[in-house]
Amino acid sequence: MDVFRVQGGARLVGEVTVTGAKNSSLKLMAVALLAPGRTTIHAVPHILDVTIMAELLRRLGCGVDYDAATETAVIDVPEHIEHRADYDLVRRMRASIAVLGPLIARTGSADVALPGGDAIGSRGLDMHIAGLERMGATATSEHGYLVVQAPASGLTGTHVYLDFPSVGATETLLMASVTAHGQTIIDNAAREPEIVDICQMLIKMGAQIEGVGTSLLTVTGVESLAPTEHTTVPDRIVAGSWAVAAAMTQGDITIHHGNAAHLAIALEKLATAGAEIDSWDGGFRVTMNQRPKAVDIVTLPYPGFATDLQPQFIAMNAIADGTAMVTENLFEARFRFVQELSRLGAEVRTDGHHALVRGKQTLSGAPVEATDIRAGLGLVLAGLVAQGETIVHCVDHIDRGYVRLEEQLAALGAAIVRETIPDLG
Repeated sequence: MDVFRVQGGARLVGEVTVTGAKNSSLKLMAVALLAPGRTTIHAVPHILDVTIMAELLRRLGCGVDYDAATETAVIDVPEHIEHRADYDLVRRMRASIAVLGPLIARTGSADVALPGGDAIGSRGLDMHIAGLERMGATATSEHGYLVVQAPASGLTGTHVYLDFPSVGATETLLMASVTAHGQTIIDNAAREPEIVDICQMLIKMGAQIEGVGTSLLTVTGVESLAPTEHTTVPDRIVAGSWAVAAAMTQGDITIHHGNAAHLAIALEKLATAGAEIDSWDGGFRVTMNQRPKAVDIVTLPYPGFATDLQPQFIAMNAIADGTAMVTENLFEARFRFVQELSRLGAEVRTDGHHALVRGKQTLSGAPVEATDIRAGLGLVLAGLVAQGETIVHCVDHIDRGYVRLEEQLAALGAAIVRETIPDLG
């Protein structure tokens, strides 16, 4: 079992380069299933989740060649693919559900194990299923698998209204509808940059999609799609994480290949906390020369404040000047990591989907456990500003979303090492 040993007190200074978005690249790999032939995707981060998705595609019959040095995935999709996504892979990564839409579109059926992933709350598939059923599919749950079957004539376009702008449901319906008969309207669709990225790749493959970047997507089905070459959008959550790291450590970090426009609210909050932010086309710089001021946070679907940045901001508020209220509107179990943050001396009280954070001058190093990707990163950041040593356990969660985090932090001046310790569990 790997852990991070973090010594607090360092000011992070230097430059980092953000790779492609985890939350986009995994879905783009699934998009490749829609077109027989060779699809090439660039800026695919070298993280554990990519390894899992590559293995899932191989089991579906694809050839996958991933080059970590160039961060390029080459996916060879055969004319006939399998339609079963096995539990042993899907349980490790919720993004595996992204194959649901392509499998139905290509094979007319899909057996996908009910997904696992981060322990941040229930993320049901009700909207995925309801949308597919409106397109003519039938769905049942059998022995831990979601079994979806399209009619013999194929899926038919329809008007689908999403009760909530779900990223996953929007992705599933997008990928299922691009080759359906007629026109599909996805109303109240998610608008995240990663959704736009998927739409742009689909359009390159020959899909007809209108309203990209809005909450009303109109998809006109085509007979078939062609393989393509595409570069993943930059990872706004990783970029935002580096921005918070600069603010927490009173540091100075230049973030290359980061899109400040995708982080407008988060960067505005950091400016309110006292940071200086300079942005340009292709990157931005965050400088902090004082103890951060506490800032209130309310998570909302894009373009609102990203839930994936909430743990990092709670960590910053834990050492900020003042008291902040953090409201989590998307995942009810996001606050689980607060218990671990409290082990470092943070003063956080939760009530339902609210957390009251009273900033303290200092935190105190202690052993803690990462419960999900972003919580793990938040604990590492807290360890960077705590007195003494913090040992972060279960860093495999962090590896799912951040490339060689300890190496990048060390290059910025952090005292952090990765160690393998015996698993006594």
